[in-house]
Amino acid sequence: MSDCIFCKIVEGKIPSTKIFEDENVIGFKDLRPQAVIHQLFIHKKHTKDVNDLAKNDPKELSDVFNAIRHYTEKENLTKDGFRIVTNMGPNAGQTVFHTHFHVLAGEPLGHFGA
Repeated sequence: MSDCIFCKIVEGKIPSTKIFEDENVIGFKDLRPQAVIHQLFIHKKHTKDVNDLAKNDPKELSDVFNAIRHYTEKENLTKDGFRIVTNMGPNAGQTVFHTHFHVLAGEPLGHFGA
């Protein structure tokens, strides 16, 4: 998608601080971190949100979660824990309409949900 900032990161047209990359997925540091560790993981193929990704190619969803698993294990984030968040739609706070997952860690995070 020509006007998508994350697609431009995939294409190398916009620099990012990559923390993970394989043939399908890129992980990079969030420019506005909400935790000590705040990374974004995206599939290189453009989809607009998690429902679009899961509906049209569930294997790509698995690609992203496997990348997150590799990264969190390598960085020993599993010891103290981490949070994975995705926003879907404007009311949820989605501002970039390329499916992405936030990985937050490195400090106690506020209690959320049950």
